[in-house]
Amino acid sequence: MSSEEKLQAIRQRIDVLDIELQGLLNERAALAQEVARVKLKAGEGAVFYRPEREAQVLRAVKARNQGPLPAEEVARLFREVMSACLALERPMTIAYLGPAGTFSHEAALKQFGHSMVGNPLPALDEVFREVEAGSADYAVVPVENSTEGAVNYTLDLMLATPLRICGEVELRIHDHLMTKAAELSVIKRVYSHAQSLAQCREWLDTNLAGAERIAVSSNAEAARLASGDSEAAAIAGISAAEIYELPVLARTIEDKPDNTTRFLVLGHCQVPPSGKDKTALLVSTRNKPGALSQLLQPLARHGISMSRIESRPSRQGMWDYVFFLEIDGHQQDEGVTQALAELENEASLYKILGSFPKAVL
Repeated sequence: MSSEEKLQAIRQRIDVLDIELQGLLNERAALAQEVARVKLKAGEGAVFYRPEREAQVLRAVKARNQGPLPAEEVARLFREVMSACLALERPMTIAYLGPAGTFSHEAALKQFGHSMVGNPLPALDEVFREVEAGSADYAVVPVENSTEGAVNYTLDLMLATPLRICGEVELRIHDHLMTKAAELSVIKRVYSHAQSLAQCREWLDTNLAGAERIAVSSNAEAARLASGDSEAAAIAGISAAEIYELPVLARTIEDKPDNTTRFLVLGHCQVPPSGKDKTALLVSTRNKPGALSQLLQPLARHGISMSRIESRPSRQGMWDYVFFLEIDGHQQDEGVTQALAELENEASLYKILGSFPKAVL
């Protein structure tokens, strides 16, 4: 058999598999529609997006994968399948810090897939209010960066919101310099979000030391501004370059190669256990020696690992602070339930922000 005959046989087999895949995808979609009918018949309070169920499905996809496609890539494909099927049940409207092309937008797409209905907003507090008012189903908001630390404004907004944390997204951040300028020497201004300017400080010091650095509300806004200024550049993600038709002059200019931002998914629902979960809460204690250590002792006694602690001013009085905690486990897990009950007795302020699946993708 000649090479051309072998290729033709392989292509015929691919065609057969494509037909089978398409049939299976439509069968899955039909089942999703049936799920929607059952939920709607059960009552108006039907929950269509189930973060714990999606996390379990994606973990199973990765666990059973045998290649040659990488497990992460297969899981990403399944995410898009689930997104399309969920849209048949009920399209999800997702609020995020806009405009389109921000890293928040990329995080929303990673979590909900491209069948979501995006709702970009100009400020974080507006993102919160949109979901609180019921105008969007969920919000995706940044909470911390591996290089620059906590996003304090998000933590401050968590103090007052009735929204609950329903999930988390980890997004590897690649910062690119995009501009209509033909070379670096032409650039006089660099627009970006303050976090990205900080994440690329060393590169900018070396390559654009004389250029003015201008912080704006988002990286996508930076790209929009640079698209109309031949002496300006923007630092943003590749999607912003595509949206605003800006050539990328320098790629991956972030100072730390493992630069990652974590986002929270916020909504009104309480998420059941998925098997691999976190619980987030806000606590405060009286200002006295050893108070915080005593407050956290129940976690140690019950063997609960604390993965994060951040302090923020409570705005109730001078030098009065609240602590944002994240612990391993779901609030319904026996050990976590006991530890949280004891912690609540010690705390002057106690608010569970939600239990949610650990990031899968």
